[in-house]
Amino acid sequence: MSPLTTTILFSSLGLGTILTMSSHHWLMAWIGLEINTLAIIPMISQQHHPRATEATTKYFLTQAAASALILFSSTTNAWTLGTWDIIQMTNPTSTTLLTAALAMKLGLAPTHFWLPEVLQGAKMSTALIITTWQKLAPMSLIYLTMHTLSPTILLLMGMLSSLLGGWGGLNQTQTRKLMAYSSIAHLGWMATISTILPNILTLTLIIYLLMTTTMFSTLIMLKSKTLQDLSTTWTTAPTITTISLLTLLSLGGLPPLTGFMPKWLILEELTMQNLTPTATIMAMSALLSLFFYLRLTYTTTLTMAPNTTPTKHKWRFKSSSPKLLTMATPATLLMLPMTPLLIS
Repeated sequence: MSPLTTTILFSSLGLGTILTMSSHHWLMAWIGLEINTLAIIPMISQQHHPRATEATTKYFLTQAAASALILFSSTTNAWTLGTWDIIQMTNPTSTTLLTAALAMKLGLAPTHFWLPEVLQGAKMSTALIITTWQKLAPMSLIYLTMHTLSPTILLLMGMLSSLLGGWGGLNQTQTRKLMAYSSIAHLGWMATISTILPNILTLTLIIYLLMTTTMFSTLIMLKSKTLQDLSTTWTTAPTITTISLLTLLSLGGLPPLTGFMPKWLILEELTMQNLTPTATIMAMSALLSLFFYLRLTYTTTLTMAPNTTPTKHKWRFKSSSPKLLTMATPATLLMLPMTPLLIS
């Protein structure tokens, strides 16, 4: 892809997200989402491969259907109340349709099926954009409309997402699909807290973006697409392998790493709101996710001792610039002691 094309696509991605986040009118928000979708499609179909074409088609159809639902819900609301203001979404039918549309945009269960398939067909760098940047626009709409969205629907979707995100990742061997199910589970945690405490939603989203960026950066640098690739990474880059081990544990939510912070705060808030059964289900679902993260850490760092083996070592190619990894790693691993500062 030429530098000019890349610049146009990335600037369109930025424009679409910023337009959605800063708009007050439903049509402007919808236009921002459409620009976002149309900018990412050439990136997914960049590889001339049937799987990339399939992923592009699935992504386009899903996002187009979700955008149509958003337009339909806002039109219904404007028809009933006479306003296109995003904050004035009070019609019950419109709010239900909007919740379903945003769940489809984000990849929340039960409309999550497209996410693993699309990530599997895309390049690692494109998969990183889909799981991080592409979540910002729908999340900003949830943030703007959270006082009108149904808490019951979001709690149910959150619980279902965290359970299915854990279950779906159990038997996967492809790293991109594992990261997709990890994304579904984390989005479930965010959906659960979204209508209760928006501050924790923002904090969880930022930490999720940091952890996912770090993990994808290590996978891109190690060129690891399967678990089998990960099991021999210590021969190529022992330091990055150690970083990936700690990042996986942070994604799993183990203390004293950063990933423990959002889970701890969300469970505490759910318990304070007398939603103890929900908190229990979320904690149990975290164990499912933790199992496949631990399986990944085991295959990455614990299956082979770092000594001379008869197996052929990987060629030590010069890795790409680790600037993104250098910036994201400290935040991914060391922010737990800053919890009081972040929630104040």
